[in-house]
Amino acid sequence: MKVYKKANADDLLKQTKNHRSHQGTLNEKLDQEHIEDEDHNHDLDHGHDHSHASDASVFELFKPAIISFAFLISGILFDYVFHFPWFQGWLRLVWYLAAYLPVGYPVLKDALKSISRGNFFSEFFLMGIATIGAFAIGEYPEGVAVMLFYSVGEAFQTMAVSRAKANIKSLLDQRPDEATVLRNGKPELIKAELVQVGDIVQLKPGEKLALDGKLLTESGSFNTAALTGESKPDSKIKGDPVLAGMINLQTLSEVEITSVYEDSKLSKILEMVQHASTQKAPTELFISKFAKIYTPIVVFLAIGIVLIPYFFVADYVFQDWLYRALIFLVVSCPCALVISIPLGYFGGIGAASRHGILVKGGNFLDTLAAVKHVVMDKTGTMTEGVFKVNEVKFDPSADQAQILDYVNEIESKSTHPVATAIHEYVGDVKGHLNLNQVEEIAGHGLKANIEGKEVLVGNFKLLDQHQVAYPHADKEIVYTTIAVAVDRKYIGYITIADKIKEGADETIRALHAEGIKVTMLSGDKTTVVNEVAKLLKIDSAYGDLLPEGKVEKLKEVKAIDKIVAFVGDGVNDAPVVALSDVGIAMGGLGSDATIETADVVIQDDRPIKIPMSIKIGRKTKKIVWQNIGLAFAVKAIVLILGAGGIATMWEAVFADVGVALLAILNAVRIQRTDFNEDFNKK
Repeated sequence: MKVYKKANADDLLKQTKNHRSHQGTLNEKLDQEHIEDEDHNHDLDHGHDHSHASDASVFELFKPAIISFAFLISGILFDYVFHFPWFQGWLRLVWYLAAYLPVGYPVLKDALKSISRGNFFSEFFLMGIATIGAFAIGEYPEGVAVMLFYSVGEAFQTMAVSRAKANIKSLLDQRPDEATVLRNGKPELIKAELVQVGDIVQLKPGEKLALDGKLLTESGSFNTAALTGESKPDSKIKGDPVLAGMINLQTLSEVEITSVYEDSKLSKILEMVQHASTQKAPTELFISKFAKIYTPIVVFLAIGIVLIPYFFVADYVFQDWLYRALIFLVVSCPCALVISIPLGYFGGIGAASRHGILVKGGNFLDTLAAVKHVVMDKTGTMTEGVFKVNEVKFDPSADQAQILDYVNEIESKSTHPVATAIHEYVGDVKGHLNLNQVEEIAGHGLKANIEGKEVLVGNFKLLDQHQVAYPHADKEIVYTTIAVAVDRKYIGYITIADKIKEGADETIRALHAEGIKVTMLSGDKTTVVNEVAKLLKIDSAYGDLLPEGKVEKLKEVKAIDKIVAFVGDGVNDAPVVALSDVGIAMGGLGSDATIETADVVIQDDRPIKIPMSIKIGRKTKKIVWQNIGLAFAVKAIVLILGAGGIATMWEAVFADVGVALLAILNAVRIQRTDFNEDFNKK
C-alpha cells in the first residue's frame, strides 16, 4: 500500500488514481508476503516458514523439540544420575547427536542457505558454530540444550506470529468466493469474480455479501463486523449501500452490484492491511540495520576472546576460552530484538484492526504515539454531517415556493450535504425550469442563470463578492445559513442544522486526558464552529475557512506542536492531510479514496476511535521499547559474565532464547488488550 506523505494536492490525487490495481489472490499474497517479511526481518535472512502454524497441530510444531528433549533428558540421567559405564565414547556421542539433529538440522540447513544468499553472519550461523563448538569440546548436553531451547523459542514465535495474523485471516474469511446471481429470474451460483456491475445478487439470511452494491429490497438488517469491528445489526432501506463482507440477518434480500469484486471496500481494506507490515517503523528499520552491523562484530569479538588471551594469560587453556567464546556467541544472537519488535508493531496493527481502526503501517503507529495536537474538520467528524432545514425566511413580497424551486434546481448540481438537505425539504427537482451557466465558487456557493435571472445561493461571502446588500444581523445567525439573492437583490436565507455526533464530547475529554490539544477547522460559518467548539470544550476553533485557509492554520499549529494529526474525510481535505504528520480519515465505509489515501481509517465513524488509535500507538511503542530495554540489559550482563568465565552455557541460553520468549509474550499482550474498556462502548 503506497504511503503519500508531504506531497502537494495534485500529486496526492494522482497517487490516489494510480492505486487501483488488485494484486492477485489475497490469501496467497498474505502468506507469501509474511514469509518474505519474516525472511527479511529475522536477522535479515530467516528461512523458516511461520505461516504454517494455523495448518499444523501444536504437536507437529513441537514434535522435533519433544524428540530432542526425550533424548537429552535420558542422556543426562545416564550421565549424571545412573552413571552407566557403557554410556561413554562413541555411544554417548551418537545418543546426543540423536538429541541434536531433530532441532539442529533445520538450523544448520538455514545457515547454509543464508550463506549461499550472501548473508554469512546470520543467527543460524551463530547458533550453528556455537553448538558445533560445544560438541567439539565435549559439552554435548549444553550443545543440545542451546539448540533445543532455540527450537522451542522458534515454535512459540510461530504461534505468536500466527495469532498476530488471525485478525487479517478472519477478514479474508469474510469475503465469499461465490455469489447467487439472478439470471432471467432464476438464481445461479457463480464465482464472485465473474459478477458484473448491474447484476442482481440474491442474499439469503445468514449469507455474506461478496461484492458492494445497493439494496433493492424494501429493508434489511446486516451484521457489519467484517468492516467495522462492531457486530450490532445495521438496518438498511431500499437504495442504501451494502458492502462486501456484510451478513444478511433477516429476510431474503436482493442487491444490485455497483462495483466489481476486486474494487469492493473489503478488498481495499484487505489490501491495505496486508501491506501494513511493509511500512516499517523507524525503530524496526534501526534494529534491522543494527543487526547487520552488530552480528559480524560479535563474531569477531568471539574470535578475539579465544585468541587474544593467549598472549596475556599465563595459564591459558584453549578449551576454556573457546567455551567462553561459545557462550558469547549464543548470547549475542539478536533474536529477541529482530523477532519481538516487528511482532509488537504487527500486534498493534492487528489490535487496531480488531477495534475497527485500520493503520497502514508500524511507522504510523509510531507517529500516532507521538501526536501532541489533533486538528479536525467539523462536519462528519464531530458532527453527523446530516443536515436538515431548520428555518426558511424570505422577503414576504417574494414567491417562497418559486424561490425554493430555484434553490432546489441549482443545488441539484452540487454534491454538498446542504444540497441533500434542501432536496429533502423541497422535494424532487421538477426539471421544467430553464437553468444554465451554473458555476460553483469554491468556499462560497453557487451562481446560476435561471429563467433569465441571476440567482446566487451560498454563504454571505458570496453576496459580498457580488456586492449584494443584506442585513448585518442575518450574518450573525448561529446556524449554517444559505443566503439567496435574485438579480443582485437579497431575498432571504435558509438555515441548516447539523447534529453533534454521539460520543464527541467524550472524545475531546479523552484527548485532553492524553495531554493532546484539539483544534477544529471548518469551512462552515464561524458562529456555528464556535458554538460546537464551546459545547465540546475544544481548545481552539476557526470557521469560514477555504481549503488554503485550513492549510495556513495547520502550518501555524505545526510551528508550535511538531507532531500533528489531522482528522477529516481524506478527500476534500487532501492538502491538509498531506501536510499533517498522520492523516486520520472518518467514514471509511463511505469513500473509496479515503481507504486509499489516509494513513489511518476509522471505519465506523465513531469519533472516540481517534483517542483510541493514539492510545494503541502509545501502548505499542511502550511494549517495543520495553523489549529493547530487556534484551539489551540481560544480554549485556550475560555477555560480560560469559567473557569473564562466570556465566555458563545455561545462562547464555536464557539470555538468548529466554529473553526472546519473554519479549514475544510481552509483544503478544497488545493483541489481548481490549481498548474498549477505556472508552465508551456505545
